[in-house]
Amino acid sequence: MPRSRTRPGTGKSVTNSRSSAGKPGRAPAPSVRLHGAGRPGSAMLAREGGEPPNAARSEGWKAAIHRYVKLYNQAEIDRYSAPFEAVIADGDHMSRFGRRLARLREQELLRGILPSRSETSAELLRVSESGTLSEVSVLIELRVKRTIEHHGRTYLEERFDRERLWLAAEGADYVIARVEPIVSERRPRFSSSYSGHGGGFADEQALAAESKPQSIPYINYDVLPFFKHGRAGIRYRRDLAAAYADRWWNEPNPAYENFEVNCTNFISQCLFAGNGPMNYTGKRASGWWYRGFSGGRENWSYSWAVANALQQYLSAPHSSALRATVVDSADQLALGDVIIYDWSGDNRFQHSTIVTAFDAAGMPLVNANTVPSRHRYWDYQDSYAWTENTKYRFFHIADEF
Repeated sequence: MPRSRTRPGTGKSVTNSRSSAGKPGRAPAPSVRLHGAGRPGSAMLAREGGEPPNAARSEGWKAAIHRYVKLYNQAEIDRYSAPFEAVIADGDHMSRFGRRLARLREQELLRGILPSRSETSAELLRVSESGTLSEVSVLIELRVKRTIEHHGRTYLEERFDRERLWLAAEGADYVIARVEPIVSERRPRFSSSYSGHGGGFADEQALAAESKPQSIPYINYDVLPFFKHGRAGIRYRRDLAAAYADRWWNEPNPAYENFEVNCTNFISQCLFAGNGPMNYTGKRASGWWYRGFSGGRENWSYSWAVANALQQYLSAPHSSALRATVVDSADQLALGDVIIYDWSGDNRFQHSTIVTAFDAAGMPLVNANTVPSRHRYWDYQDSYAWTENTKYRFFHIADEF
């Protein structure tokens, strides 16, 4: 059996591609630069057994990655999948990718936007090579930054996508035999009933298993005296909530617990940073609270960290503490408001975002985590998680608590 080797967090191999509207196929050649050097786990591991790597083969699969990222970046401008047929042999993915691009092309025409520039960099997070380098699998993070022109206004949209690529040698070249988008917004599928503790223990175990302890919890001492609601009139600082979302959209705040599926934890942090007062009950299935380490483990309510539970909490009436009003459409939202997503239309909500800006038509642009996103169009049709059955719940956070 051929030997294989795995290299976590290679970090050293990064493709950076730029393209502009009106110049199809003329994007500059991708460049390789150090990215993330010095971070724990970023160094490339030596080949097993001390054998020298096959330099030509290694450069061959990296060149295939370069071509792929260059085409990916160009597709962020022109929204066509045909050029990928020269580098991808995965028919299922080509069909999926083509449908996504066609959907986005139609959406952008209807919105009247023009993506005038795109820059995509890619970091190799994990590489696994067969002993002969005939097969290579790569976990890649694609960091997309698009400049959008919209009715005389310009804004920047950013997101990080992850994909797993399998490459196969064909003579001196490599072809991408399979592509698997990592659709983190779809996980996890939690029970729709928290009031009766439906699935609650399983959810707790899942969150605990995914969590990675950080330092002591962040506490907003300006809000702390109001946790027991001794007096009313706490103003929701929408600007502070949005500013927090813009600061921490692409990295975890080390003062909080960080989950593998982190979207709702991130949104709760944003709401809290905007003076959203906690409703501490001490019971995980009720209230909205985060207490930090206690007895050697983290304590938080389901509503703090689980999209479906936050949706239920915000939908319920509250006379005090954090509360919101359900509105009918996205154009009724304000800065610092929240959108929660049900991808399958089965009333199990799986993803959360916060409004941080607006396009020229007054429609929300949102920030999110898990799949880091900044000023992304609110409907998420650019995500593989989106389906024709997707439903949204729009929450206008109260101006005063």
